Amino acid sequence: MGQPVVHFEIIGADPERLRNYYGELFGWDFDTSGGVAESVSEAGNYGFVQNPDGAGIPGGVGGGASYAGRVLFYVGVPDVEAALCEAERLGGVRTMGPERAPGSPLVVGHFTDPEGHLIGVAGTA
Repeated sequence: MGQPVVHFEIIGADPERLRNYYGELFGWDFDTSGGVAESVSEAGNYGFVQNPDGAGIPGGVGGGASYAGRVLFYVGVPDVEAALCEAERLGGVRTMGPERAPGSPLVVGHFTDPEGHLIGVAGTA
């Protein structure tokens, strides 16, 4: 297999409402103490889905009043800048990144594919 999907996120204008909705719908619990890049979500308003048994793909729900709603998945890559450059070379458009999450080795970037679908890439470089 090539590079795997490593994270998903749901972003909206009212992240607390979204966390309540998905928490009730799917039984998800959230931890909002972790940091994410400001371009991803308001500080303190991104909830990582708690997954104590390790099943499924890690994810989060966040955003804020000035964040456009989206559902996004991230593909794990060894080098975020290189992946964004390759996405552009193949006809995609870089929309964010690379950016590092505060206090974390995680680096993320976003691009749209040739049909406009938003995709994320994540790595430590």
